Amino acid sequence: MKKLEEYVKSIPDFPEKGIIFRDVTSVLQDADGLHMAIEQMQEKLDGVEFDIVLGPESRGFIFGVPIAYNLHKAFVPVRKKGKLPRETISQTYDLEYGTATIEIHKDAILPGQKVVIIDDLIATGGTTEAIIRMVEELGGEVVKIVFLMELAGLKGREKLKGYSIDSAIIYEGK
Repeated sequence: MKKLEEYVKSIPDFPEKGIIFRDVTSVLQDADGLHMAIEQMQEKLDGVEFDIVLGPESRGFIFGVPIAYNLHKAFVPVRKKGKLPRETISQTYDLEYGTATIEIHKDAILPGQKVVIIDDLIATGGTTEAIIRMVEELGGEVVKIVFLMELAGLKGREKLKGYSIDSAIIYEGK
């Protein structure tokens, strides 16, 4: 039986020299790899009480929806600015070369609801930090954050201190 890490293709020098790109599409393109990824991420939620699975566009949808479905929980999408049709709240956060803004429906999370965040990757932690701010602004409580992959060398976990974080795969570098 292959390990989950074996389904991830690593591409050296992409998008620039010195970077090793961890390609999630190679996991998705293999039925066994996709199944294993969902299973291992879902196992990180054993014993966690929560109401909502939340995932950011777009790979958080890919992993979050099957987990929400399997555990019979609601799924809340976090989208790029301008993509949600009803009243929203937003957060702007820094990217390597600029900023990005994400939004969530204002009525997506009720005060006191417990939220799990699911995404494919934690690098610097900026996207997840912005999501946490929105969840808390709406009165929700982030009880767990689960990633498929973690680039530990970028220290995203440090930005998210105080939150319970798990990753199915941890790469020590960047």
